Amino acid sequence: MNPATPSPACPPTCRECQLRDSGAFTPVSPATLDFIESLRKGVTTFVAGDTVLRESDPNARMFTLYAGWAFRYKTLSDGRRQILNFLLPGDLVGLQQQFGEPSAHGIEALTDCTLCVFQNDSLWTVFREHPRLGYDITWLSAHEEGHVDDNLLTTGRRNATERVAMLLMHLYRRMERVGMVEADGAVAFPLNQQHIADALGLSLVHTNKTLRRLATLGLHELRNGRLRLLNTRALARIAEYYDTPPRQMPLL
Repeated sequence: MNPATPSPACPPTCRECQLRDSGAFTPVSPATLDFIESLRKGVTTFVAGDTVLRESDPNARMFTLYAGWAFRYKTLSDGRRQILNFLLPGDLVGLQQQFGEPSAHGIEALTDCTLCVFQNDSLWTVFREHPRLGYDITWLSAHEEGHVDDNLLTTGRRNATERVAMLLMHLYRRMERVGMVEADGAVAFPLNQQHIADALGLSLVHTNKTLRRLATLGLHELRNGRLRLLNTRALARIAEYYDTPPRQMPLL
């Protein structure tokens, strides 16, 4: 395990949070950490494949994903599924619907997951008592909306090769930011081809062919649940993925 990657077991206090040691998140004062801890209502765990939240179920909670992978999704009546985004450690989940309203999406654990739990109504306390932290949460919501815009561009205008290249680059850079890249440059990659197809709006056959094409070109290696990018410059050029200096993100 990469030393920067948090243990699946969530520590008892926010001051011991290993995610904050990764350097990926905005530093906060000890007093703010204590305030965040006062809002946390507990920790919950799920095993791979568990449903964290069902579509249309009432939801009055927010979660910070502490360890593991999950994804948000929506389904049609015939079972077709669109994966909206993949969730990595540090992501805040639960701002996508009105407090207490039925959830407009589902959340599934892609791997074993640990999540910190917050009540949605605690946001009023945040904005009232810690407006700077409230601004950070608003920024996270806007940042999430930016991801939605990027995903819409990908599924609406990019071809299959560009879509897969974009997904690989985007997820790899996100994992790199939170210290999930191993010493040999590989990352744990629990997605199967159905997950990729459901995220990109492609058929399973088309997804398989596209992944094999990119691998044949020597751009990536995907084996035994591990991803290694072999030519990031070429992948980025295909996807029109433009790196920007990573900024530190707020963490609740």
